[in-house]
Amino acid sequence: MRISVRVIPGSSRSDVEPGDPWRVHVHARPAEGKANEELLQILSRHFGVARSAVRILRGHASRSKTVEIGLEDTAMAEDTR
Repeated sequence: MRISVRVIPGSSRSDVEPGDPWRVHVHARPAEGKANEELLQILSRHFGVARSAVRILRGHASRSKTVEIGLEDTAMAEDTR
């Protein structure tokens, strides 16, 4: 599954707001890839997948990103079949 994400770095909270695009608040600042890494961790927890199943496709240096979430081997994927 691919989703569009708008990252809000330096936020006082870490959470996910579904929508188009999804809004994800992260504590980390956008330095040395820390905000991107926190984004991937937050999304992996939200979707119940391994961290390795979530990756940024576009927008590594931007607040607007395209993220791919591999749901093939998860319980969520089984529910949608």
